[in-house]
Amino acid sequence: MRVFVALLSGAVFGIGLAISGMMNPAKVIGFLDFAGDWDPTLAFVMVGALLVSIPAFRWILSRPNPVLDDTFDLPKKTAVDGRLLGGAAIFGIGWGISGFCPGPAVAALASGIPSVFVFMAAMLAGMAIYKGAFERER
Repeated sequence: MRVFVALLSGAVFGIGLAISGMMNPAKVIGFLDFAGDWDPTLAFVMVGALLVSIPAFRWILSRPNPVLDDTFDLPKKTAVDGRLLGGAAIFGIGWGISGFCPGPAVAALASGIPSVFVFMAAMLAGMAIYKGAFERER
């Protein structure tokens, strides 16, 4: 049942990305182009996501446990530190340069566009480098 719900959730997410146009890197780059031909549609997508997710998270976390698990798996660290800020900066730079973030990139693999595969390869390489350099510290 958990696998089915995960698959269904991923499909709904992918459909939402496709309908909103967020699999198109030009939309993201257009949003970041304040001095040129600015495209505000990404802001509307983000606000729409927040309007749904904030009440949903409050409702879900008020429950004693998740529907398909015994306990919630929430982050233990809450401090904003240099590693978090550095990771966020690297993510933002990569997003601004490529126009992709991981979710839309995975969904856009179905398009067959070569730049999507280049992004995914770079993302996976970055994840491997991080794991090799920092995971040993734990």
